[in-house]
Amino acid sequence: MYSALIVATVLLYTWIVAPAAPRWTAAVAAAIVVGISIARAARSGEWGVARSAFQRSLKLAAVFTAAAAAAIAIGGWRLGTWHDRPTLAADAVLLLPWALGQQFALQIVFLRDAQAIASRTAGIFVAAAAFAALHLPNPFLAAATFVAALAWSAIYDRAPNVLPLASRTRC
Repeated sequence: MYSALIVATVLLYTWIVAPAAPRWTAAVAAAIVVGISIARAARSGEWGVARSAFQRSLKLAAVFTAAAAAAIAIGGWRLGTWHDRPTLAADAVLLLPWALGQQFALQIVFLRDAQAIASRTAGIFVAAAAFAALHLPNPFLAAATFVAALAWSAIYDRAPNVLPLASRTRC
């Protein structure tokens, strides 16, 4: 139920509201997604910040992030599309809270809902596919998000703490 509400919110915003509304409405859509995720967390009691899992989650996320960052940097360099981001620090102020919101929704809602209807392992794939589909119509972003969501969900399944995952999210 919660996953369906998030999908409906994102699709409504992406395909109907965003093309005609001011840019600030994205914050409203994001707040609705986070609110739905908080409602799910309150109902389940899972808040995604298990202290005992923090170090393991941080190690696993760091390994995945280093490999992904290297692949992205090499790909950008080889394709000639690598460029400096002069607003990186300012962007991080907005990106980090949004990354936390996305990870919270992915792990607390999509992953746990998918695992409730499928097996533990299949749930990881279902959650990643649903999360990636929300990044359409950009096929590259959807594919990259699928791979990343697979890794993030597998990490969270083994070490349930979203904080290290969110600090490495840039979608």
